[in-house]
Amino acid sequence: MENRVKAARMQRGLTQQELADRVGVTRQTISLIEKGKYNPTLRLCLEICYVVGQTLDEIFWVDRGM
Repeated sequence: MENRVKAARMQRGLTQQELADRVGVTRQTISLIEKGKYNPTLRLCLEICYVVGQTLDEIFWVDRGM
């Protein structure tokens, strides 16, 4: 799964720590999500979307190679 978490976070002027605090996870978790090394739960995806003001489709998508 690819994501645009870092771009969305930076667009809102948030640090990894600020985003982590707002969604209730560690900064390390946000870092891993941004690097594509951690697949967040749907609930966490929705929390991130709410904080950065974007939709699931805008931030998270599955590349099916089509």
